[in-house]
Amino acid sequence: MRARGFGTLAWASAQELFDQTTAFGRLALVHVIMMAGDTLVTVSLAGSLFFSVSPTEAKGRVLLYLLLTIAPFAVVSPVLGPLIDRSANGRRILVALSASARAVLCWMMSEHLNSLWLFPMAFLVLISSKLYVVTRGALVPEMARTDQLREHSKNVGSAGWPTAAAQQEKGFSGFNAQLTLLGTISGLLAGSIGAGMLKGIGAPSVLIAASFVFIGATVASLRLSKPPKEVRDEVAGLTQADRDRNALNPLGDIEVAWGLTAAALMRFTVGFATFLLAFGLRRENAGLGYFAFALGLSAMGSLVGLGIVTRVRNKVPESTLLTLSLLATGLGAGVAASHPTLNAQVVLAGWLGLWAAVAQPTFDAITQRNVAPGAQGRTFARFAVRQQLLWVVGALIPVAITLRFSVGDTLLSVLMIGAGLVYGLGRRFVHH
Repeated sequence: MRARGFGTLAWASAQELFDQTTAFGRLALVHVIMMAGDTLVTVSLAGSLFFSVSPTEAKGRVLLYLLLTIAPFAVVSPVLGPLIDRSANGRRILVALSASARAVLCWMMSEHLNSLWLFPMAFLVLISSKLYVVTRGALVPEMARTDQLREHSKNVGSAGWPTAAAQQEKGFSGFNAQLTLLGTISGLLAGSIGAGMLKGIGAPSVLIAASFVFIGATVASLRLSKPPKEVRDEVAGLTQADRDRNALNPLGDIEVAWGLTAAALMRFTVGFATFLLAFGLRRENAGLGYFAFALGLSAMGSLVGLGIVTRVRNKVPESTLLTLSLLATGLGAGVAASHPTLNAQVVLAGWLGLWAAVAQPTFDAITQRNVAPGAQGRTFARFAVRQQLLWVVGALIPVAITLRFSVGDTLLSVLMIGAGLVYGLGRRFVHH
């Protein structure tokens, strides 16, 4: 695929999704169904934890939920990360377990939305969700290599392993962008359906629908391609020296370490801006239309951002894309701070969606390229902890402290412009 913009990305993504003969196409189908299920869960919990109660009561519930979002990584990172790395074939089973567990839990949650049992079950749902997120990060290069090896075998009539250049022809950022695009569209469709169900027949029905969606995800997960021997050996064949090096230097090389900092700060910004907007709109007694419009603009921004990644990924270095993401986010927040209105905040949501969509696939590609396949499971788990922690810290600030839009946006502007300068200049200085 030669990416020339959003249209090409959309067409290539649709081709991958509907071509179920390829390993990546089957992963794309799993991702679409998973994102639909996760969106339905989010809609149901938002309706029961946030919109159905007073702003004061909502603060307490949201604080508890945010703390719960950190806890799953205490399980995923030290326990499940190494498990993901032990066997390439085992990754398929973990994805299926993640989906089937959520199918059961969503059905149970639909019967306990107004009891304290909701929170431990939501905690287990989050663990299952994060397990899929971490496993998917390791599956992207694995499925890509599986397809490239099979294509190479057909072309040369032997089981030769493609060169490194051939393996990187598409670029992992392209694969990540395709999955993100498909997941965004799936989430938009599922969110629209879920919102209608929430308003018409209530939150329990949305969770029951999510349960059936995750049953479908379980079936699709079991169809994930089993990687050929070369790929399985690559995943399981990490030497002891490599394991020791990963243990001593868990952040990997310079590009990965600096990229993680940039990506984590983008996650902080998304968490901060999301709840600054949510509680600001509630204080202003804004209608649900504002929430829906902000979510729609954020999704549209994500689509534009994915188009940017796809168009320039072979021309612009990944580090430059991350630098631009930080600086552009800071400048956008600065403009919003000078116009502290509801409309400006809604537009800022779309702007943040755009640059977050540029940053995350770019950082994932850096990690997938620079971390050994046999260490990617625990690496993605470790990095997911840091990114989620920054997201929660960012979200907690406007939940715990009442901030005007102008103050919150100014804080974001100063932080992100400073972060962009430090990242852009600092990594160059360290390299030299």
